[in-house]
Amino acid sequence: MTEHEGPVSQEPAEEVRLQKVLARVGFGSRRKCDDLIAAGRVTVNGEVAVLGRRVDPESALVAVDGAPIGVRPGLVYYLLNKPAGVVTTADDPQGRPIVVDLVPDEPRVFPVGRLDADTEGLLLLTNDGELAHRLTHPSYGVEKEYVAEVDGEPSRAALRSLREGVELDDGMTAEARASLMDPSVVKLTIHEGRNRQVRRMCEAVGHPVVRLVRTRVGPIADRSLAPGSFRELTVEELRSLEQAVADKPGR
Repeated sequence: MTEHEGPVSQEPAEEVRLQKVLARVGFGSRRKCDDLIAAGRVTVNGEVAVLGRRVDPESALVAVDGAPIGVRPGLVYYLLNKPAGVVTTADDPQGRPIVVDLVPDEPRVFPVGRLDADTEGLLLLTNDGELAHRLTHPSYGVEKEYVAEVDGEPSRAALRSLREGVELDDGMTAEARASLMDPSVVKLTIHEGRNRQVRRMCEAVGHPVVRLVRTRVGPIADRSLAPGSFRELTVEELRSLEQAVADKPGR
């Protein structure tokens, strides 16, 4: 720096009208977004927003009806049908295939939760850290649905145990939904996220898993998505996910 140069000044963050931000991420026309704000349904950094409010999309925490909304430019949300043999990490020292290799390189995303290497099915990947945190935090109880082909034919007593909870080495599982789709095929819906939980639950009732597929994450399902394929979430799907992890009274 020469004697004639002053300190380098930082450009102030560019703030944008809130209704423009909401319209850009899929909440309808700016007039409709104005109506949301006027009805007191929108908060910014925990405070109820007013008409004319301006925000910095890079840093503002915006919520609609208690559901945090990703407004930072460049956020992406992918739904992947993970094949068996692919590892749910962003890097693997053993050199195995990883899930991020199945989606675009940029912007960089990370998997939401985990599926073990042998498990197939639906996995979300995003660069929205707030949404990912809520989807994986146990207090929000987001459901995950699995279809498990098992060894043997589970009895009514075995299914009842799966529903009511089974004792694992890390404690009793929470209540779940379990039903038979075929004599050796169980549909199991849980809202916990323990390591290899479905496999351990089935083994605990005497029916080890032969093949396991996750068919739903919260409200998101897609039977037409081929193994190894991905797509972006629709605006409607993203809104339903955000609502699934909205702040609820008493939470």
